[in-house]
This record gives sequence, structure tokens and C-alpha cells, in this order.
Amino acid sequence: MAHRIFQTPFAAVYPHYLAKAERKGHTKAEVDEVIRWLTGYDQEGLDRAVAEQTDFETFFAGAPALNPNAGLITGLICGIRVEEIDDPLMQRIRWMDKLVDEVARGKKMTSILRS
Repeated sequence: MAHRIFQTPFAAVYPHYLAKAERKGHTKAEVDEVIRWLTGYDQEGLDRAVAEQTDFETFFAGAPALNPNAGLITGLICGIRVEEIDDPLMQRIRWMDKLVDEVARGKKMTSILRS
């Protein structure tokens, strides 16, 4: 059975990503940058996914190009190592969570973007 987060609209979670970053003094632009880096969406495509209430499954299925360095994203999210998640979609969602966490924690953008 598919996890219910897969059918959750990306737009339902996106404001929480923004709030998390902004509470720590970071910006929407930084959050958008890491999401675009991961998914290959341009800003227009990202804005459209939010406006159209695209669910996570469709959001990632329609991602123009998953970043080839996404596999370098490691660490814990909710007590689970992102590199050990078996389901590819769940892993992508958790990668995005991890990137937003790193923005909120003030990690350098070059480090977050694995460059």
C-alpha cells in the first residue's frame, strides 16, 4: 500500500518548508533553490506545482531531472537514515526534507548543493 504522503499535495507541505527556514532567518529563495537543485524544476514549474496542488507522486514523476548528486544526500530525518530508504519516492521526499533542514540550520549553500 502506498504511503499517504505520496498523494499529499506538495502545496500542503511547501508552506511548512518555508516557515521552517524563515523562523531561522532564511528565505523562500533559498528553499526554492534547493528544491530546484534536487528536482530540475525551474521557478515557473515549481510555482505551478504549488498552484495546481500537485501531489508528491506527480511532483517527482514530473520532475525534469533529478540531480545526479542527490545520492550524496545523507543523514537522519525523523530518525531514519535517508540513504537507507528503500522506496525511491519516499527517499526523494526525505531528500527534500533534508535539504530544507540544512537551509534552516544555516549550512552553506555550496555544501547543501553538494558542489
